[in-house]
Amino acid sequence: MTLYEELQARGLVAQVTDEKLIPDLINNGKATFYIGFDPTADSLHVGHFMALLLMKRLQMGGNKPIALVGGGTGMIGDPSGRTDMRSMMTTDIIDHNCECFRKQMSRFIDFGDGAGQAMMVNNADWLRDLNFLEFMRDIGSQFNVANMLRARAYENRMAREGGLTFFEMSYMLLQAYDFLQLYERYGCNMEFGGDDQWSNMLAGSDLIRKKLQKNDAGAMTINLLLKHDGTKMGKTAGGAVWLDPDKTSPYDFYQYWRNVDDADVLKFIRMMTFLPLEQVDEMDKWEGAQLNQAKEILATELTTMVHGSEEAEKAKTAAKSVFTSGSAENMPVTKLEDEDFTEDEIDIRKVLQKAGFAGSLTEGKRAVEQGGVSVNGEAVTDPFQKYTKADFEAEFVLRKGKKKFCRVER
Repeated sequence: MTLYEELQARGLVAQVTDEKLIPDLINNGKATFYIGFDPTADSLHVGHFMALLLMKRLQMGGNKPIALVGGGTGMIGDPSGRTDMRSMMTTDIIDHNCECFRKQMSRFIDFGDGAGQAMMVNNADWLRDLNFLEFMRDIGSQFNVANMLRARAYENRMAREGGLTFFEMSYMLLQAYDFLQLYERYGCNMEFGGDDQWSNMLAGSDLIRKKLQKNDAGAMTINLLLKHDGTKMGKTAGGAVWLDPDKTSPYDFYQYWRNVDDADVLKFIRMMTFLPLEQVDEMDKWEGAQLNQAKEILATELTTMVHGSEEAEKAKTAAKSVFTSGSAENMPVTKLEDEDFTEDEIDIRKVLQKAGFAGSLTEGKRAVEQGGVSVNGEAVTDPFQKYTKADFEAEFVLRKGKKKFCRVER
């Protein structure tokens, strides 16, 4: 099986622009491809995870990945799939986030100077000092507004009160310009992206083809769409699932994958792990209790890739011990500070919020009223139950529902 056939068999290929050319590039290590990452936070999350794994697969096959961080486009924010406008960040925050991304990406792709080594490129290099009039004459003239407005990337914003700003609409031009710059500077001949990026990706591919035709270069660029289910990845009731262990502990990361829906587990194993396809094909026949085993395999494989085998084993052991004996060993820890207490007391709603089990005090109150909260195995029935600092000097195991546990300390 070729590399491209494996991508298809794993369910990673959804749409392509040049079906006859793509397999040759990928299978023979001739693809220099890029995936874009907007630095909206100082950590990547699991929504980025599949893209990183795809970059790893392609690099293992001899292809060259380019991780494009949006130090320029991050100042605008991609409207794709959104109904609101992203808050604007300062350049200092954006630059800091970009540096954090590189450190995390290094766990998956190999940056270096040799052939096939990955590159990290920042589009701030060509966007922040862009001459607006020159850009509009050279790039803006290549875009038809009527066609842009039909793009799926703008659907939600057009339908909402306030509509779509020109500020956001320019994102498609900038992303297309990114592809052109990467093609001209580094020979990038392929772009990968998720479902919500397809319109923007086509714009970049079309722009390069127009420019090549104008210059009679006789070459062609291609792109390929990475398929992922963005509605089911990256979010939990408590917020995003981050790759940074200080934001999402290895235990919580493990539990996120351990608790995926039965209908999704085998799909995620196929798409995200590096287990042989023959083994995955056999697992496709699993059902009932075997799906719990499949979830453990998925959680262990992915936690190992992000946090290492030692942390993955700790998380696995902790998860089992909690369910069998309620032991707090290796359980994730929530630290309370003095400022979290009022007159030496804190109530259960705030403890839930601090642990990330509730997004607000109101949500914490609701969780208690619904009967899903316990401390050290005892159900909490009063949503205003108070605890003193002394209560946290002994073991304080907080539980919400069947799947969320942590030890609370101060």
